[in-house]
Amino acid sequence: MEADAQHDLTAAYALDALEPEEARRYEAHLARCERCQGELAELSESASTLAYATDAPAPPPELRSRILAQARGERANVVPLRPRWAKPLVAVAALAACVALGLGLWASSLSNKLDRREAEIKRQQRVAQILAEPGSRKISFSRGTLVVGRSGDGALVLNKLAPPGADRTYEAWVADQGAPQPAGLFEGGKAVAVPLDRPVPQGATVMVTEEKAGGAASPTQTPFVIVRNASQS
Repeated sequence: MEADAQHDLTAAYALDALEPEEARRYEAHLARCERCQGELAELSESASTLAYATDAPAPPPELRSRILAQARGERANVVPLRPRWAKPLVAVAALAACVALGLGLWASSLSNKLDRREAEIKRQQRVAQILAEPGSRKISFSRGTLVVGRSGDGALVLNKLAPPGADRTYEAWVADQGAPQPAGLFEGGKAVAVPLDRPVPQGATVMVTEEKAGGAASPTQTPFVIVRNASQS
């Protein structure tokens, strides 16, 4: 049905004279038509006065008493009334709110993914710098390679490291003549390159443990990676 024809149904809708299917089509039109919304508000108010447009016989004197007595015996049940045309408007507003919320969540998720991706790129760049540093040493072990630059900067390259458990993380440690010190958190993967947050001097030992999410101040689990930056002979 054309828009002009829908405009003509406003009066019939106000009097609840439309068939159910016609009423649904009109409500869909009404949700986006300000003209019909204004006309319907006026017609609804006028329609509510039609019941008072003709004279009616006076009610019997005892009617008021009977009504009040009946009302006292009924359970209180107050239901706010709204025009029928408000329903599609509420639905449209709810849909818009859901769309806005969905877009906000999507944007937040995308931002978090981009932040993680950017952080990973920086980690890989740092590892590449240590690998390319003249005079860097590569110390192979069963799970991968420890790379130590001449400046003492270190990086771990690990092979086929399964993701840590739920709410867990991997944590690297550097021990140099004392207790192991935290050297960075990381996740698993087929190939993991981890720049260490602490220098790895000659004679120091690099370790990896699985810890609770957020890491720990000192190892709480037995290291599954232990590799030493032995002094060159």
